[in-house]
Amino acid sequence: MELAPGRDPAEPVSPEEVTVVVPTLNEAEAVGLVIDELRALGFSRILVVDGHSTDGTPEIAASRGARVALQRGRGKADAVRTALDYVDTPYVLVIDGDYTYDPSCAPRMLELARRYDEVIGARTEGRENMPLLHRFGNWVLTRFFNLLFGTRLRDVCSGMYLVRTDVARRVWFEGRGFSVEVELAAHVASTTRRVTDVDARYRPRLGRPKLRSWHGLLIAADAVRLAWRYNPVFFIFAVGTTALAPAAAILAWVALKLLLFGVKHYVWALIGVSLGGVGVVSLLLAVMALFVKRVEYRILEVLEEIRRGGG
Repeated sequence: MELAPGRDPAEPVSPEEVTVVVPTLNEAEAVGLVIDELRALGFSRILVVDGHSTDGTPEIAASRGARVALQRGRGKADAVRTALDYVDTPYVLVIDGDYTYDPSCAPRMLELARRYDEVIGARTEGRENMPLLHRFGNWVLTRFFNLLFGTRLRDVCSGMYLVRTDVARRVWFEGRGFSVEVELAAHVASTTRRVTDVDARYRPRLGRPKLRSWHGLLIAADAVRLAWRYNPVFFIFAVGTTALAPAAAILAWVALKLLLFGVKHYVWALIGVSLGGVGVVSLLLAVMALFVKRVEYRILEVLEEIRRGGG
């Protein structure tokens, strides 16, 4: 039976209120160490969701006292979806099973859990252990996500995060693979906005890496799709504002030709003005869409306060 996630926002969540979910696929070298570290921090509910490993990963996890569930489907999103069928605690802590994430930041995450629906372990330390291309891609994706969803996160693709179970169960999990982190953050950012991050240390991976550079393109595409789903009005008009750039270039060129050479380009001037008009109107409507979204957030916050006061 799930416990109530509310109560005093300043009260830390206890490890007994958390199920740690460890998605694995051929992580025999690392999974035992990850489980040992989690137990040392007081986590007793550890669920390893195995994606049909062939190297003995499930057996190692079971020998360390973890509960093991066989993943339905393929990819990390299906691993999280499978895990939620087994979780009976109000909070879920997801951490990759490859030893890359140092769980020592978990106590800080528990301190913030009652005030936020999701707390992400941002890889601010040990970033040199990430391949340079992945590091750059993660920086781009995080900035892109912040632009689309109005957040200030530092590492939206982190594989370690604490989330309320009831919130995670409301996510559709339309993406596949490594986009699950982006989808969870997008859901929280577009509903309650109660998402934050804490400093986390990233370590060298044990075993063979599975993330490829082209996965970044898929994650970026999923971020755009999620922005369309959660705030389509803002997305449409934000795209429309891109007309301002070519409009400015065209009008500058027309003005330069007129001032320097006396040449008049009526057609190009009309095109520039038209594009500029579309861009300005889109910008104003995008700002209005953000304002409406903020009003929606405030309404949701008031309803949540009423719910907690009535509980």
